[in-house]
Amino acid sequence: MAENYLTHEPASTIDSTIEALEADKVIVVTDENVEKIVIPSLEGSSIVKTSPRIAIIPGEEGKTLETVTKIWDKLEETGATRSSVVLNIGGGVVTDIGGFAASTYKRGVRTVNFPTTLLGAVDAATGGKTGINYRGLKNEIGAFHMPTKVILSAIPFRSLSREELLSGYAEMIKTALFSDKDFYLQLYNLEDVVEDTQILGSAVEKCVGIKDEIVAQDPHEKGLRKVLNLGHTAGHAFESLGIQKGFPVTHGKAVAHGLLVALILSHIKLGFDTYELEQYRRFLREYYGGALMQCEDMEKVLTKMNSDKKNRKYGEPAFTLLKGIGDPVIDCHPSQTELTEALELYIDMAS
Repeated sequence: MAENYLTHEPASTIDSTIEALEADKVIVVTDENVEKIVIPSLEGSSIVKTSPRIAIIPGEEGKTLETVTKIWDKLEETGATRSSVVLNIGGGVVTDIGGFAASTYKRGVRTVNFPTTLLGAVDAATGGKTGINYRGLKNEIGAFHMPTKVILSAIPFRSLSREELLSGYAEMIKTALFSDKDFYLQLYNLEDVVEDTQILGSAVEKCVGIKDEIVAQDPHEKGLRKVLNLGHTAGHAFESLGIQKGFPVTHGKAVAHGLLVALILSHIKLGFDTYELEQYRRFLREYYGGALMQCEDMEKVLTKMNSDKKNRKYGEPAFTLLKGIGDPVIDCHPSQTELTEALELYIDMAS
C-alpha cells in the first residue's frame, strides 16, 4: 500500500498532518453529535482545540445549501484563503458537505478528512465525491474534490451502535467481493473483525487503499471506478423504497441487500458460482435481516432502478456484476425480464 492511513494516535496525527500542509488557517467542520462524543477525545490536538469550528445539524436533514452557506460564512469570517485547510471530523454527511463547501470556496480549499463512522471511513471520506441534497434528491448538487489527506482511526468506531457498524461493514464486504477473495473470506467472519479494534482498523485501511488506487486511475468515474457501484443500483432502490414506505433503512443495509441482487444477476448473466451465492445469502440473512421488498413492490423497485442517476438513459440500469469473487464486470445492462427474475429470486432467497 503506497500510503499509510491508519493511526492509533489521532490527535497527534491531525496536528502533524496539518503542520506539514503549512496552512495559514484551519477551520473544523463537524456535527453536533460528534462535537459532544468524539471531539473531547481529540483535545490533545492543538489544531482541534484552537481552530474555529462549525457544528452542523446531524444527519441528512442538515445536508442543505443553507448549511453550506453557514460554512462559507465561517470561512469568510476567519479570513480563510486558498492556503487554508478545512478539517472535516465526522461521518459521511460532514465529509460530503464540508468537502463541497471547500471545493467551491475561492474555487477550492484543501480538505483533510477524519471520518468518525465506519461507513464514512470506507465510503464518503475517500474518493473525492462531495455534495448536498436538493429538492429531495440525495447528492443532487456536488463536485469532485479530492481530500488532501484522510486520517483513519478505529477508536471513534467504539462509540457506534451495532446498526451503524453493520452499515459501514456492508461497504467493506462490497469492496472485498470485487477485489480479493481472501479478504472477503476474512470479512465473512464478521464478529472476529469487529470485536478487535486492530483487525477492524487494518481492514478499513485496506478498503480505503483499494478505493484510492481505483480513484487515482479513474477520478471521474468514466470506467474502472464503476466497480465501486457493486450492489448500489438495487441498493439505492431499496433505500428509496424504505423512505417511501415509511420504514427507512441504513445505506449499508440497503447495499448489503443490493449485493444479493447483483450476485443473482451475476449468476444469471455471467455464471457466478451458486455455492458463493448461497454463502452470501446466509451472511446477509444472519446480519442484515429479511427481504426489503415484497412482490407488490416490484414495479416501484424496477422504476427506481430504471431511473438511477448512473444510467445513460431511462430503462437501461447499469450494473457492476461479478464473474467470480475478485473478477468484476462493469456496464452490464440486464433486460427487464432478467431484472424481474432476479428480484423474484431475491425475495425468495432473502425472505
